[in-house]
Amino acid sequence: MANKDDENSSDDSSLFRDAVKGVKRLEQGKRAPRPKPPAPMPAQSRLDSAQALIEMANGTFDFEELEYGDEVQFQRPGVTRNVMRRLRRGQYAVQAELDLHGLAVAEAKSELADFVRSSTLRGLGCVRVIHGKGHRSPGKTPVLKPKVASWLSHWDDVIAFTTARPVDGGTGALYVLLKHR
Repeated sequence: MANKDDENSSDDSSLFRDAVKGVKRLEQGKRAPRPKPPAPMPAQSRLDSAQALIEMANGTFDFEELEYGDEVQFQRPGVTRNVMRRLRRGQYAVQAELDLHGLAVAEAKSELADFVRSSTLRGLGCVRVIHGKGHRSPGKTPVLKPKVASWLSHWDDVIAFTTARPVDGGTGALYVLLKHR
């Protein structure tokens, strides 16, 4: 006596053969080559970096997010790339310097404001401001660095600033370009 499952199986097989009648079998080994996928690109990271550069160039960057070792750059509209390149390379003569190490925030702001104002009145073009790296700050989070960058970016006498070269203080100092009077 034939098993009921065998009957269903043979019916399924014949139904399948009827369904694929006229279909040609593919020959083995003749597959189209699969293209190599492109290398992964950090798209969001690139977008974030580009946005940060735009914000810095437009003066809308939030300097409060600066951390230990971060480099800083700011320029007003009209300051050319060549000027910024020369500033980053330390090619402008530093005509005066202010060291803010160890000062409280309010005292540092007052000293910096007086220094920028008097340097501008004296006709100085490039000065260096040493704010420190934050080695002695709690959690090695710099306190003065973001404040100094924020203050400078809001003062009209400052047309650009950037992190100093390592020989001049590195991420603990800024070269600052001032307006000519």
